[in-house]
Amino acid sequence: MFKNDINILVVDDMLTMRKVVSKILRDLGYMNITQATDGNDAWEKAKEGTFGLIISDWNMPNCTGVEFLKRVRAEAKTAKTPFLLVTAEAEQHQIVEAVQAGVDQYVVKPFTTAGLQEKLAMVYKKYNKAV
Repeated sequence: MFKNDINILVVDDMLTMRKVVSKILRDLGYMNITQATDGNDAWEKAKEGTFGLIISDWNMPNCTGVEFLKRVRAEAKTAKTPFLLVTAEAEQHQIVEAVQAGVDQYVVKPFTTAGLQEKLAMVYKKYNKAV
């Protein structure tokens, strides 16, 4: 799994969801959590900070999670940042859009601590393949 001191950016326009995701992360041992209110806010923080993982909602005003993901992937400094998309949507065309934009994993709301932990493990394995 990711090291407990990893910097994580949690992005959601709903304060309640940011708190839920942040609490789950804290329960899993992660303490360095920064929150952002939408993709534009997240982009400003991502450009300034060094995040080892981004967990973003899909449906947000101003800049959606997929639009934010595309910005992250287009910028050399952030392009290789592991990215987990949280969504209430699970339709095939949306999953395809997210994969084409470069998402590493997605989790469908509502989700459990175990469900999020499983997705985090999948993202970690993708970036830390055994040699």
